[in-house]
Amino acid sequence: MFSQTLIVLDLAWQFDGTFSTDQAFVTLATNDSYARGAMVLGKSLRNHKTAKKLVILIGPQVSAPCKRVLQRIFDEVRVVDVLDSGDTAHLSMMKRPDLGVTFTKLHCWTLTHFSKCVFMDADTLVLSNIDELFDRQELSAAPDPGWPDCFNSGVFVFCPSMETYGKLLQYSTEHGSFDGGDQGILNGYFGDWATADISKHLPFIYNLSSIAIYTYLPAFKQYGGNAKVVHFLGQTKPWSYTFDPKAKRISGSPQEATSHPSFLMDWWMLYSSAVVPLLYEQYGDQPFHSGCVEGESPSQAQSQSPQPLMSSEERKERWEQGQADYLGMDSFDNIQAKLDSFLK
Repeated sequence: MFSQTLIVLDLAWQFDGTFSTDQAFVTLATNDSYARGAMVLGKSLRNHKTAKKLVILIGPQVSAPCKRVLQRIFDEVRVVDVLDSGDTAHLSMMKRPDLGVTFTKLHCWTLTHFSKCVFMDADTLVLSNIDELFDRQELSAAPDPGWPDCFNSGVFVFCPSMETYGKLLQYSTEHGSFDGGDQGILNGYFGDWATADISKHLPFIYNLSSIAIYTYLPAFKQYGGNAKVVHFLGQTKPWSYTFDPKAKRISGSPQEATSHPSFLMDWWMLYSSAVVPLLYEQYGDQPFHSGCVEGESPSQAQSQSPQPLMSSEERKERWEQGQADYLGMDSFDNIQAKLDSFLK
């Protein structure tokens, strides 16, 4: 049985100015790695002049230094119980056992001092102002690239309600989640999303999967410039890489790369310029790890050993798993060159 107790340990109000005080962007971090992702998300929302409040729910495992940095960026920081689906069977099908704690996302419905919110996963990055999302109704979300009749729960519009929160918990205990994570339970509870009201279907530009780019490259070439939010889906996150800010170079295991290089660069430029200085203020000379910026851990910045060539079957399998060599053989430029050659 899931705990229904919301533990409020901290409220942080850090910003003055004109805000829509009854509306907020909300995100979640259950550990320090995702906390750093949330820092970048918060900075990207601030940089694009949002008029809404920024709220983050954090788990007890988030360290005190990270929490203090979050208090510098977000208007409200709340520590909540960590809900875990414990559904190892379905999570193993997705090869993502880490997604169990994403049930903690259900706590966002308890933020009843707001009339409407937009939830955003901590592995998203805002590319332009998106305050217009608050004109949408609950539950508005973008299609999931893996199964478009389901919505992706990385970005969605909702209305906080203790009644809805209770019903979601009840639904989860009675029906479970078809994927073991929050996306399965939310799609089950809001089961008419695909057919009931097209106005609740957000355009893909509000939740652009960095993986999906490569499944329909011509569409990305045509519409990608309009993207407002990029979502770093998959097990490999931006903070999994190594970044050299002087050379503006990203490196990491090519076989694990799952994101478009230009979006990765945007994330790392913001992280290194706006977040790392705040982290250094809190950690001092102590090392902190979430990826590697040059100077954090030089040993991690050493060049990777050459990867052995894969067979076409191995490459196909990795593509199907979302693990193509996007920084190497399967890079955007190489794929574009192949397309241009074919079309000619």
